[in-house]
Amino acid sequence: MSRVLIVGAGLTGSLCACLLRRELQSKVHIEVWDKARGAGGRMSTSRPPDSLSHSADLGAQYVTATSAYAQSHHSLYSELQSCGVLQPLDAPIEGLKHKDGSKDYMTPLGMGSLVKHFLSQSGADLSLERHVTGVFLRGASWEVQRTAGDSELFDAVVLTMPVPQILQLQGDLGRLLSVQQQQQLDGVSYSSRFAVALFFPPDAVFSFSWGARYVSSNRCICYISNEPGKRNADSPGLGPSLVVHTSVPFGVEHLEQDKEEVQPIILKELYQLLPDLPQPISIKCHKWRYSQVLTSVPDCPGHMTVHDQPPLVLAGDAFVHSNFDGCVESALSVLPALTAALPR
Repeated sequence: MSRVLIVGAGLTGSLCACLLRRELQSKVHIEVWDKARGAGGRMSTSRPPDSLSHSADLGAQYVTATSAYAQSHHSLYSELQSCGVLQPLDAPIEGLKHKDGSKDYMTPLGMGSLVKHFLSQSGADLSLERHVTGVFLRGASWEVQRTAGDSELFDAVVLTMPVPQILQLQGDLGRLLSVQQQQQLDGVSYSSRFAVALFFPPDAVFSFSWGARYVSSNRCICYISNEPGKRNADSPGLGPSLVVHTSVPFGVEHLEQDKEEVQPIILKELYQLLPDLPQPISIKCHKWRYSQVLTSVPDCPGHMTVHDQPPLVLAGDAFVHSNFDGCVESALSVLPALTAALPR
């Protein structure tokens, strides 16, 4: 049985694991590692301490399917809707500019439920708080090292972390990359931003009716989401919460500051925009150093094969484009690259 490691429990990694399981079934042992304390990556859903009713999407907010992707990824969209993971986004979104034929979807249980669905389908062994530090070629296997000096051997490795984190890995990766591949990876760039989730008492009432709002007149804040309103205003048991995303220029300006220093600045701007907003009972601030891909690897099939046998593959939205369907495209492209190299 081949042992496959997927590093990164975000959308690309979880879907890779799911597709690989469906293709090879019991012929493969799949492990998914992530350095965070929870799965989801940039599609994670957060909760405040000691709360089961409140939740907020600090990263991706909803899924927009173009007419082309709705057709090419039809089976996936159908699966997610039939399972109740995706539902049409009916809440009003102020300032949203639509392309013809596109359709928006929301996740009643939060964006993290997308990743959890695929991980559940994959049957993979999920290990959190496992920070990979190096990848070394050992004959017909890969030795993957993590913090604390521990290491394990795998027959195939898929790296789905942000490209700058991939390039920081110790071991044989840098030696195996071609000059062209190295240049392509060096050219990948990301936007940066902060996200703040505010959780309110159960009886808190918002004075606005929108599910989300794009802000164009503020140097700090570019987007605000009314989480219950965005998902479904009638969702039972979903506590009132708000998510704020900062603009990219603001994120870049304050990128090297601690989030505790930046949070008060964001909250001050928020209460100027929404002066009637109640006081929260809990606040969570997150710094997205790698938010969305600005410059992806050009002319790429959705992944980059660094080594054929044993396979070492790089994947993620940096090899396509930065949205739900970009991650799906990447995961779909990885599948034949892996199955061609693994025993069937």
